[in-house]
Amino acid sequence: MRPPHDVPDGRGRPCPLIPVDVGTTLFAVRILRSVLRLAKYVAIAVLVYLVVTAFQVWWTGQQYSPQAAGAIVVMGAAQYNGVPSPDLRARLDQAAQLWHQHYANTVMVTGSKEPGDVYTEAQASAHYLEAMGVPAADILEAGGRDSWQNLSEASPRLIARGDSTVLVVTDKFHVARSMAIASSVGLTPHPTPTQTSPISGISALPYYAKETVGVALGRIIGFDHLNSIQSFG
Repeated sequence: MRPPHDVPDGRGRPCPLIPVDVGTTLFAVRILRSVLRLAKYVAIAVLVYLVVTAFQVWWTGQQYSPQAAGAIVVMGAAQYNGVPSPDLRARLDQAAQLWHQHYANTVMVTGSKEPGDVYTEAQASAHYLEAMGVPAADILEAGGRDSWQNLSEASPRLIARGDSTVLVVTDKFHVARSMAIASSVGLTPHPTPTQTSPISGISALPYYAKETVGVALGRIIGFDHLNSIQSFG
């Protein structure tokens, strides 16, 4: 009889079995199970965080709280050869309405221009507001290629004037991130989203999804770092 630790090879000769460390195997299994369990909990936590953030983005956009403020800040959007896009026009109409209702005496328009453009978003906005009856003396301009730059450029001038309390005018899906950025640059914002945006209903869902991710990431890495990600304007 062969020793129990030997088995015949292909030519009938015994060869030794490779010893198996049962304790090491069980330990590895336990580690794997722990890692999988942790991954499951992390995935659930991320999902819950995104769902809560999505609700907050939606809920904030439903708020409309006009009140006496130092200035009305209009978040930039596209313009075409000096003519505001439908989305920007909706924001400017809202800002003009707030100005005519005497909630603030100053309107800060924001936005720079794309390569090849003649006008900045701020310039196109200023011209439009003047046509809506807002005097040029009551309009301030700030640049910026994204939301962070819009507000970080506007903030020092507003604070220097004593106008740190502002009404933020943008689309409903964009209010939460704009408010968060405004707070982070030293402003005290209040939501006054446009009520006539051309982006509404089902067409707004991708924008809400993008803003949910933007707000969720911005709270973790900082909105000043979020602007380095090109997807978030």
